[in-house]
Amino acid sequence: MINKLFKLAARPVGMAKRSDFTYEEVPVREPAEGELLVKVHYISLDPAMRGWMNPGKSYIRPVEIGEIMRAGTIGEVVASRHPQFHVGDYVSGTQGVQSYAISDGRGLVKVDPRLAPLPKYLNVLGMPGMTAYFGLLEVGQPKPGETVVVSAAAGAVGQIVGQIAKIKGCKAVGIAGGAEKCDFAVQELGYDACIDYKRGPIFPGLAQNCAEGVDVYFDNVGGDILDAVLARLRMRARVVICGAISQYNNTTPIAGPKNYLSLLVNRARMEGIVVFDWASRYAEAAQQMGQWMAEGKLKSREDVVQGIETFPETLLKLFNGENFGKLVLQVA
Repeated sequence: MINKLFKLAARPVGMAKRSDFTYEEVPVREPAEGELLVKVHYISLDPAMRGWMNPGKSYIRPVEIGEIMRAGTIGEVVASRHPQFHVGDYVSGTQGVQSYAISDGRGLVKVDPRLAPLPKYLNVLGMPGMTAYFGLLEVGQPKPGETVVVSAAAGAVGQIVGQIAKIKGCKAVGIAGGAEKCDFAVQELGYDACIDYKRGPIFPGLAQNCAEGVDVYFDNVGGDILDAVLARLRMRARVVICGAISQYNNTTPIAGPKNYLSLLVNRARMEGIVVFDWASRYAEAAQQMGQWMAEGKLKSREDVVQGIETFPETLLKLFNGENFGKLVLQVA
């Protein structure tokens, strides 16, 4: 067996490019006592990966030069000398951009492909779903009748946030790029409205669809869109900072919010969400969202691209706005 893998070769400047990674093909060794061998089927591609390539302090250590690129994965146990994992088990973990992985079992969670297709465990039943669930319900704290605005509404996290907002009795207004994504948000996900930022400034759309203001804003993009929504906050609003994809490839300092005084005027709160802080409650969230899925209240869309060799170019779909739903790389 041959392991195909990508290592970080250089710290990207601006957009990551193929030369920032080293592609290798190496033999797969047998697992030692207490280890297991996982054949990776799907790799999660997420905007956070761009931040992991940067040096400096963050919520997680950076990927080191020469290290296999960090990524969430779903795979099948094909050899095991570990008492808790057996051949044929399916597991999720953070095993990186590679086709095979040796593990001591730490950080691996068994998943059941009979309950949901494997890519769902990298989406609604994985990190994006956990982020949406805890970010909205614990940080955003929506109340029935409130208006919840979500940027990147058709993306991995955004599509789940909007649906949970509706389940909780809120009005959900999305922001997305392009008519197709906006139509998906409204017609498939149940958003009450969706503002297409590619058509021009979003402030008129916010004024029309959030006439009384915004109670909860779930921000995935930062930049000008964050500023526009800050200008529409209601009293005691909550702003959930999940990501800032518009800023990740900057070659200049990150642009902070210009309208931050709206937080003062409206006695509003802005708070970040890092999903790892809620790890002890993942099972609770997965059970609840699994129930919503079974009841037909929650759906998700995955954008699956085949071929691990395409990793550098496929990753860029996130930052070019080309992905439609959760971006997943199918290894073979």
